[in-house]
Amino acid sequence: MLSIRDTARSAIGRREWLRIGGLNTLGLSLPGFLAAQEQDTAGNTADPTFGRAKNVIYLYLGGGPPQHETFDPKPDAPAAVRGAFGPIHTNIPGIQFSELLPRTARMADQLAVCRAMSTNDNIHSTSGYWVLTGYKYKGPGARTIQPTDWPNLGSIVKVLKPSEKIPFSFVWLPEPIVANPGVLISGQSGGFLGAHANPERFTCDPQTPGFAVKEFELPADVSPLRLSSRSSLLDQIDGHFRNVERIDAVQDFDRHRREAFGILSNGKARSAFSIKQEPARLRDRYGRGKWGQSVLLARRLIEAGVRFVHVQWPREPGDLSSNRPTWDTHADNNNRVKNVLCPQFDVGFTALVEDLADRGLLDETLVVAVGEFGRTPKFNGAGGRDHWGPVFSCALAGAGISGGQVYGASDANGAQPHSGRVLPQELAATIFHLLGIGHNATFRDLADRPHHVCNGQPLYKLLGNAPATARRQAATGVVAPVPDFRPIHAKKTG
Repeated sequence: MLSIRDTARSAIGRREWLRIGGLNTLGLSLPGFLAAQEQDTAGNTADPTFGRAKNVIYLYLGGGPPQHETFDPKPDAPAAVRGAFGPIHTNIPGIQFSELLPRTARMADQLAVCRAMSTNDNIHSTSGYWVLTGYKYKGPGARTIQPTDWPNLGSIVKVLKPSEKIPFSFVWLPEPIVANPGVLISGQSGGFLGAHANPERFTCDPQTPGFAVKEFELPADVSPLRLSSRSSLLDQIDGHFRNVERIDAVQDFDRHRREAFGILSNGKARSAFSIKQEPARLRDRYGRGKWGQSVLLARRLIEAGVRFVHVQWPREPGDLSSNRPTWDTHADNNNRVKNVLCPQFDVGFTALVEDLADRGLLDETLVVAVGEFGRTPKFNGAGGRDHWGPVFSCALAGAGISGGQVYGASDANGAQPHSGRVLPQELAATIFHLLGIGHNATFRDLADRPHHVCNGQPLYKLLGNAPATARRQAATGVVAPVPDFRPIHAKKTG
């Protein structure tokens, strides 16, 4: 029998006690996941859209989608610019998307599209950093994650507005951002806030049969009863250390350890990852690929109470030396967008918005779809489009967003902003505003120094007062006719 005596300082350290208690044998890395800080909220609280969103699903289209083949077709441009695909009518008169997004076109009334996002940066790492954090990169090298990085948007949310329902506030699926030739770039961590602000990152493939998250699995030799016994033992040990070590770190560890045991036994988080509970028909609707199933998993997570879910566009096996990985179509752009990229996005994105609406979650969930930049107006010699930071598109839907609109415009070739230029810090400010954090909010780093969450203003023109579900129904009950969705033939001007 283990005897614990109340001495001023035990010769055995806390880590050793935890080892004896069996925590390490459970494979518990979860306590390291769980932390939060005090929040300092400031913003335009008088605006009726302030705090409309309870959570965010951030769809990051890594590699940089071509604006011409998605939300900003240019049918009047020369052939070398417009490409092989024409525009298609949406269900909002006067708004057209690429013919490669037919399902998305049918829900344009739910979307606000920014066609003049801009970084003027053609580098994956630094342009992406700006989009992911709201701040320009100023560090020693963005092709590595640095402890001096500005925290990801989700990390700020995790610190200032942690979940009230579940230990996880910021989850990242299904893999990190990996740039060729296999490097982790900046902008995807808690940065100078420290490891406690990092996302709960799960490298997983929810399309696989029998999918399960290994972090939540009990070892074969640990039954639920045995887990409960170990938790009870740790309660005794922690009681001892609370008497002799009344410091914040110990109290925090105790709270996180309790949350970890809760997850392993019967927590909401464990259930949220059980995607097999979804009907086969709904899983088919999202698309059975890695990205589509990750988007469905994101919906399950926010339904369980996760505040911010980042869904990364996944790499394909063996593409680390490819000249057309993910959305980075330096070669064979037309084939990639037609047969691989746009179909997956069109299916998964629309399934998510529809599913959220059907469940009554769209009014409280902000959906953001964006990449780190766009693609060049002209094709290169390999039939691809190269990096292009001067102008690209972003789509938003859900809580507080006034759908059925396009904000800003690119020029005739989709090369430069013509009007309504949007910088990443304005997108960040909009997210913080809708979450009720506020674009003027501050947070403190590990050295107790204050920082503003962003240096931009919310895009108020994108915001509406009516909930999304109410906007879908006219007061008269009359539904506008849906236009013909046949592609509009591009004019042959060049």
